[in-house]
Amino acid sequence: MDLFAYKAEIRRKKEAPLADRMRPETLDEIVGQREVVGPGSALRIILERDEIPSMIFWGPPGVGKTTLARVIARTTTSRFVAMSATSSGVAELRSVVAEAEDRMKLHNERTIVFVDEIHRWNKAQQDAFLPYVEDGTVTLIGATTENPSFEVNSALLSRCRVFVLTKLDTADIEGLLTRAMTDPRRGYHETTFDLEDGVLHFIADVADGDARTALNAFEMAVQFAEGSVDDHAQHVVRLRREDIAKMLRRSHVLYDKKGEEHYNIISALHKSMRGSDPNAALYWLGRMLEAGEDPLYVARRLVRFASEDVGLADPQALVIATAAFEAAHQLGMPECDVCLAQCVAYLAQAPKSVAVYAAYGRVKKDIAESPNDPVPLHIRNASTTLMKNLGYGKGYVYPPAAAKNEKQEYLPDRLRGKRYFEREEKREI
Repeated sequence: MDLFAYKAEIRRKKEAPLADRMRPETLDEIVGQREVVGPGSALRIILERDEIPSMIFWGPPGVGKTTLARVIARTTTSRFVAMSATSSGVAELRSVVAEAEDRMKLHNERTIVFVDEIHRWNKAQQDAFLPYVEDGTVTLIGATTENPSFEVNSALLSRCRVFVLTKLDTADIEGLLTRAMTDPRRGYHETTFDLEDGVLHFIADVADGDARTALNAFEMAVQFAEGSVDDHAQHVVRLRREDIAKMLRRSHVLYDKKGEEHYNIISALHKSMRGSDPNAALYWLGRMLEAGEDPLYVARRLVRFASEDVGLADPQALVIATAAFEAAHQLGMPECDVCLAQCVAYLAQAPKSVAVYAAYGRVKKDIAESPNDPVPLHIRNASTTLMKNLGYGKGYVYPPAAAKNEKQEYLPDRLRGKRYFEREEKREI
């Protein structure tokens, strides 16, 4: 790096956003994630030994996935190459692999390839990379906000260790904001602050486990806060909770309509209704609707629930769920939110029965595992002379006119006597 490039890099770091300046540079600076990088953790041990396997960091935004990869880049003796799945193609992959092969042959130097947002790689890109991960030409470190079980090819995933990074605690983020205020090299060490009690906790809480969001909010608050000059001619930045609340508007609720959180929350709604907890069920309904979920998707799940979990214990539940679906279809959001809430509250409090659901499950199993048995002749359609001559309908007993104790079999001969439906007592809440 020449003198001009060095000065440009210094200027870039100085003018970079606070979240970028405050990125941890060592494992000890990383906040939270104690189970992953804390003393004695498996990842910390392998990093200290510089025996880095292929791995994937999975977690929500702003919890330190990319930061951890950068820390690894600082500590390893291997060559470190960073790529973005949003901009790299197969040609770039092949170029990186070719150079990695040369370094391994000529210098016995390993290459670690970090792929940010690896879930954005398509199947062809992942397949192209697989052989080189498998034979050790490169070591892969991927970062993703999506469940790798769904987004990473099983063959590639089986060759990686998955480390799950969780949302940061409010206390951890508050500590990070305090560090940003006092850090002499990267933070606001030269700034004097006048903080209202609890204002840092408020910012950390609103960030909802995302360190980057918290640091960006804090930096914005500092930039737009009222200031004054103290007795020592020092500029004082005054931060008040009310002012920050006006400036910060919660722009999103963590909910990906196509990702894992989508399935987690609909599962939570279903299980809360099944457990007869209307309070939890209404909360999870709100989490979906307020995040922009299609109300018809929710309504369809409620119709299904009415038969699957309530069933014959309260047949009216299906009527109500169907009406809620029609209301959601006619009104849309936000008007239909209360209609769906009414249905959710009803279903959560309704008695439960899975007799029909279980019975149909047994039916599906038999159909899948056995041949298509012919319909018994006596219950076949006998609407033509030919059918009657073939014995269709012969021996059929018309139930309203049958003797009181007269029995008739309706199942195929092979399944004669099979019981699918078992009556059960209603389970009241």
